Amino acid sequence: MQLQVVNSPFNQEQAELLNRLLPTLTPSQKVWLSGFLAASQVTTAIESTEAQVSQTQASAPAAPQPISKEVAILYGSQSGNAQRLGVKAGKSLEGRGYQVTVSSMSDFKPNNLKKLSNLLVFVSTHGEGEPPDNALSFHEFLHSKRAPKLEGLRFSVLALGDSSYEFFCKTGIDFDQRLEELGGERLFPRVDCDVDYDEPAAEWFEGVLSRLGEGSVSMPTGTSATAAQVKESVYSRTNPFYAEVLENINLNGRGSNKETRHLEISLEGSGLSFEPGDSLGIYPENDPVLVDQLLEELKWDPQGTVTVNKQGEIRALKEALTSHFEITVLTKPLLQQAASFLSKDEAKELIAAGNEDKLKAYLQGRDLLDLIRDYGPWKGSAQDFISVLRKIPPRLYSIASSLAANPDEVHLTMGAVRYDAHGRERKGVCSIYCAERLQPGDKVSIYLQQNQNFKLPANPDTPIIMVGPGTGVAPFRSFMQEREESGAEGKSWMFFGDQHFVTDFLYQTEWQKWIKNGVLTKMDVAFSRDRDEKVYVQHRMLENSKELFAWLQEGAVVYICGDEKNMARDVHNTLVEIIEKEGGISREQAEAYLADMQQQKRYQRDVY
Repeated sequence: MQLQVVNSPFNQEQAELLNRLLPTLTPSQKVWLSGFLAASQVTTAIESTEAQVSQTQASAPAAPQPISKEVAILYGSQSGNAQRLGVKAGKSLEGRGYQVTVSSMSDFKPNNLKKLSNLLVFVSTHGEGEPPDNALSFHEFLHSKRAPKLEGLRFSVLALGDSSYEFFCKTGIDFDQRLEELGGERLFPRVDCDVDYDEPAAEWFEGVLSRLGEGSVSMPTGTSATAAQVKESVYSRTNPFYAEVLENINLNGRGSNKETRHLEISLEGSGLSFEPGDSLGIYPENDPVLVDQLLEELKWDPQGTVTVNKQGEIRALKEALTSHFEITVLTKPLLQQAASFLSKDEAKELIAAGNEDKLKAYLQGRDLLDLIRDYGPWKGSAQDFISVLRKIPPRLYSIASSLAANPDEVHLTMGAVRYDAHGRERKGVCSIYCAERLQPGDKVSIYLQQNQNFKLPANPDTPIIMVGPGTGVAPFRSFMQEREESGAEGKSWMFFGDQHFVTDFLYQTEWQKWIKNGVLTKMDVAFSRDRDEKVYVQHRMLENSKELFAWLQEGAVVYICGDEKNMARDVHNTLVEIIEKEGGISREQAEAYLADMQQQKRYQRDVY
């Protein structure tokens, strides 16, 4: 987490000094410093400033006070990261004798909020500053007039986000500020985590435990107390499995405008397991051509060495830029740190107050090579350069296979991303790593991530409606394989769409087989470029509105997977329109109907 001039009381020089100091501190030093600053604040009156800083000052005194052993953990999570951290924290607290309840925000009864003594909130920010789907209702309640006064509640918030987005960690900030407004007292300051969240999350949890009276302890990083738990978590996000690629083929036909890769990866020997709806994380490598161009622009020896982490590991500069650090995305915190090392003063002007729109426009679609060419040369050392970079974040992909149908394997469906911007060809880091540089027999670093927000119904007789155009088809291939293996008899309806029937009907023969043998009850397709007037999946839904609403009335679960910004929003609005029309109710009532479905886990989304 980086202090910034625009959201802190510090000037540029102070922010730079603090940003250089803070990463060098040990967790225990940070906890001590936090307590020292909190104690010094008791005799001052600057709460209004405190609420605005990225990591809010604690209102608790430095010396831990004996407090309740009851702790509630609420998580709001779209992809599963916040949930994983919340569940892990709960297990750690239970092992220390605390009475812990762990719940998604959607399952939590808001009326119980006033009964809580200690609350830990784990929440991500989705899209453009929006709460995750399973945090929407709780977020709305907390910000409504119905929210109760919360004097006596101690709380702390761990916010997850991506600093390349404008509204970084906004949902976590919202919860943190609102809980304080309602009278809650911070047990420990909020921490805003970027995509590389493991270390700051562990430091935050250590701070929480110290305020709970536990002294210097740390959050588990993938191992647990019992042998069974250890066996389950040998491979994880922080300890990925080095898996062999079994197959890598292009699903699109000749002449297609797209390249969609089907990957089959071996899990043999890993002990890893998953369920339909879960995701696979891949740690990619940067394009070697881009790395070479960047090193040439910086005029540095590729074999020169740099330190790549707090543990002091040394790597060759080229290896560091290839395998460890992100070089394809510019963020506001990166520019704020890099500005003092860039030769042209225009870089400092770009991050100055009042230039927010100009900065936002510059960040869009540019990378580190653009930054050095536009505002360089770089005045600092290679180590200074490395110090302002984020680690390469893993990419999550919806799993496209069932473990029951394909033992010891996991399949993925991913679209290769290529486009032109600012006079240069750009490539998706992970999709092109997989499409162009991974061959059968190669190894790739992976981990599995559960997604409890996207699961087949427990009752196999429950009807399901699946909407997944393009690569959004992936989890529904997994659903169908699982239902075929288990013999589930519930009705199923698939809406699929892409550009052209001939070249882009992904897994066509498999869908035809499932229709023929009855595993899939009904399928509607929309190929947008095969006719003068474009048609998309939402149009097919409207054409079948009466039957679709009948399925909803029978208790069907609706699943949506794919692009959030356009497709998922269009499909959401179409569902509201269908419910309004066929149900004979108002727009407001239709929206409430869909919100109730979401609360009942009958409306689930895996969107990106």
